[in-house]
Amino acid sequence: MLHAHLLDAARSISGEIVALRRAIHAEPELGLHTPRTSAKVRAALADLPLTWREGPSTTGLVATLVGGAGPGRHVLLRGDMDALPMPEETGLDFASQVPGAMHACGHDAHTAMLAGAARVLAARQAELQGTVSLMFQPGEEGHHGARFMLDDGLIDPLPDAAFALHVMPNAKHGLVAGRAGPLMAAADQFEITVRGEGGHASMPHQTHDPVPVACEIVLAIQAMVTRRFNAHDPVVVTVARIEGGTAHNVIADFATLKGTMRTLSAHHRAQLHDALRQLAGGIAAAHGLTAVINIIEGFPVTVCDPRAVAFGEAVTGDLFGPQAWQTLATPIMGAEDFSYVLEKVPGAMFFLGVAEDGADWRSCCAIHSTRMMVDEKVLPNGTALLAGLAAAFLERGF
Repeated sequence: MLHAHLLDAARSISGEIVALRRAIHAEPELGLHTPRTSAKVRAALADLPLTWREGPSTTGLVATLVGGAGPGRHVLLRGDMDALPMPEETGLDFASQVPGAMHACGHDAHTAMLAGAARVLAARQAELQGTVSLMFQPGEEGHHGARFMLDDGLIDPLPDAAFALHVMPNAKHGLVAGRAGPLMAAADQFEITVRGEGGHASMPHQTHDPVPVACEIVLAIQAMVTRRFNAHDPVVVTVARIEGGTAHNVIADFATLKGTMRTLSAHHRAQLHDALRQLAGGIAAAHGLTAVINIIEGFPVTVCDPRAVAFGEAVTGDLFGPQAWQTLATPIMGAEDFSYVLEKVPGAMFFLGVAEDGADWRSCCAIHSTRMMVDEKVLPNGTALLAGLAAAFLERGF
């Protein structure tokens, strides 16, 4: 079969994959506009028979490889390119040269593995029947980059299937994991401002103190989650920041709560928004105060097609053996904007363990850590898996 030798091919270009990853890692870029990273990708793949598309909203790129064996299925592979606004403390020779920015979520590895897959597949262009699209996407870290690229029409006509990988630095070396159905949560932000009337701290009876009301809302949120939502369809609400007041002897005019909401179904997502507004507004009104509730919608639930997950398990077994696959028992409550693609196209995202071989992977720093590390020896596995998913899908579909 076509993908039987893909791992050898990926390993043969491991130096190129690692070099691109390190170059991207050293110059992290944030948000929807990552021009230096996009330029590195273009330069690395300049010699390949790819056609390129760009849109007005981002610096995202879609490269297309048309198989030489005639028309057929269309598959999309995606890698994200943006970094996080945080310092780096890894001590690596190729550590971030940009103060306050770091590739702490592995997007440098995702991009390099996808570029490697492009090269592996291009070497077999004559044997491919169908089309492979390679989506190099900025703005995954809260900026809705995938949605913008979809809105720009960069992956129209929509492919027949779509796949993505995400590295996990605290997962076993080389392990591939996934699950059918909800894989990652929808993530929304909220801000609740409780407005009262401040005054001197020694005379609270002459004020309308928003602080105890805000505290009551915090506690009521915990009860709301456990009493109004089915535990088999999880909901997580976290109040992560409380702001209010200016001095120890001044009762504030307002107090603000900020946090995140995570849900695994569209039904609970909508219900939670309504419940939070009702709860905060009702508690504030009971004390003669008002509450302004602002909800900022984030990414939708990442839902993997069961056929795509079974397909990914089979390709993983063909490439690395059945022991390399793990079916996740439960979803992860983090969020991922590949969800926008999976709302429109059947497909799946898989996790790739990149802990150092032989290390106690449970103790390794997780993603979004200032000390997150990637064992680069695993990167050819990711390249081979992406290429294998594309080649096998063109060959036989789900």
